[in-house]
Amino acid sequence: MEMNVVAVVLLVVVIFIAAQTIKIVPEQHAWVVERLGRYHATLRPGLTIVVPFIDRVAYRHVLKEIALDVPSQICITRDNTQLQVDAVLYFQVTDPMKASYGASNFIMAITQLSQTTLRSVIGRLELDKTFEERAVINRSVVDSLDEAAGNWGVKVLRYEIKDLTPPQEILRAMQSQITAEREKRALIAASEGRRQEQINLASGAREAAIQQSEGERQAATNRAQGEASAITAVADANAQAIQTIAAAIQSTGGMDAVNLKIAEQYVNAFGNLAKAGNTLIVPANLGEMSSMIASALQIVQPIVRK
Repeated sequence: MEMNVVAVVLLVVVIFIAAQTIKIVPEQHAWVVERLGRYHATLRPGLTIVVPFIDRVAYRHVLKEIALDVPSQICITRDNTQLQVDAVLYFQVTDPMKASYGASNFIMAITQLSQTTLRSVIGRLELDKTFEERAVINRSVVDSLDEAAGNWGVKVLRYEIKDLTPPQEILRAMQSQITAEREKRALIAASEGRRQEQINLASGAREAAIQQSEGERQAATNRAQGEASAITAVADANAQAIQTIAAAIQSTGGMDAVNLKIAEQYVNAFGNLAKAGNTLIVPANLGEMSSMIASALQIVQPIVRK
């Protein structure tokens, strides 16, 4: 019975010693081992043998990228405006030994340094610029942190501002400003539309006037051409009539017809003259009628011969 108890005790001691001797480090982890209170080695992922009761694992670090939520804080901008800032910090342990002994608590140190750096960066900017220069703020904080965090065995990868919240009074003022800007742009757009409308109307009126003047000019040209064609046609008709009369006069009996026509027109003209007004005009010597007709024929004959 005593042998069994001893065997059990020995088995427990062996298991305990083996547990203290054999260390299995997970992937993306690093363990810092101290020997007799001093730094001895950094255990990498895998199976490692340490000396029991002499070596001990003092620190365990995760080598993955860590997202650290930076507590919200109030910052004062250059134009004395309070601004509540929420941010998140991404970092990674690159030197487990420095992360263990470089600072008592490197996470708290990074958090405090990121807050003080953020207050300093925002204090150099005006309120409007803080919304526009987020990338500049993030880069400034990362540069400042990365320079100091190197002594802590930490690499600062990114710093991102999650939210910038000004006071309610500033929010209402900014909203009023945005509304005014939108109304101004709407008025400008409306005025531009009216100006373009006036330009289009003026261009349309000018084009209409040009088209109307072109139409009137073409109409006047057409009328002139029509009148010229009518005059030419009348002249041609008169010329043809004269030629026909001349040919008729040159034919046999034509001269006798001319004499008869002239005598007829002379008598008609004299009759019309006698009817003018209330006075009846009668030739003093009716016997001279034939001599007057003969005189008229003497005038016509030279013209006909020509």
